[in-house]
Amino acid sequence: MRGIYSLLLKAFGPQGWWPVTPAGGAAPVYVPLRYGPPGEKGSFEICAGAILTQNTAWTNVEKALAALRRAGLMSAAALAACPLPRLERAIRSSGYYKQKARRLREFCRRVRKEHPEGFKRWFSATPAPALRAELMSCKGVGPETADCMVLYAAGKASFVIDAYTRRLGERAGLGRGLSYGAWQALFEAALPPDVKVYNEYHALLVKLGKDFCKKTKPLCGPCPLTKVCRKLI
Repeated sequence: MRGIYSLLLKAFGPQGWWPVTPAGGAAPVYVPLRYGPPGEKGSFEICAGAILTQNTAWTNVEKALAALRRAGLMSAAALAACPLPRLERAIRSSGYYKQKARRLREFCRRVRKEHPEGFKRWFSATPAPALRAELMSCKGVGPETADCMVLYAAGKASFVIDAYTRRLGERAGLGRGLSYGAWQALFEAALPPDVKVYNEYHALLVKLGKDFCKKTKPLCGPCPLTKVCRKLI
């Protein structure tokens, strides 16, 4: 797995995940070689984005985040107090907007109640396993969403498994039909518990899945992993 990581990093370079909106900006920006927690506002934005990106493309999430920003709703306090119809209108582009509006508001209300110190201090003070478990106890926050929050918003090592990771893993012969936890254990056992490596590896696998290892009609010839992949399609 370290060999795959090296090949992908050489082919694509640092990806700059997770994108956050800079001060005075209008949209999230990818900043290569930036690792670790992005501060209070950035951590909140990543958590909101992690919920909004469920079952939709990131471009739709960017539209939703921009709408939230225009509406003055880019804070946990604002979302916690927002009427659902208004919130639904703002995030409509993300799909499943009624469900996501309820979950996003409930998430913000719970954080405000249980962690008035804010995202930055909460994340900094809580070990990754405990933070992951607490996040997963929130309605609508599953393993993948929680791991995105831990890795990108808190800057702590928790490997993210998504559809792209599973696809590459199965086609390369690393495993088949494994559960989320089994895939995560496989990667974490093979890699150092390094936030930088986990960050880049996840982002690089997404890049590979979008550009080469497509769900249908994968581009195996020019793929940077063509010499090491078993191509079990």
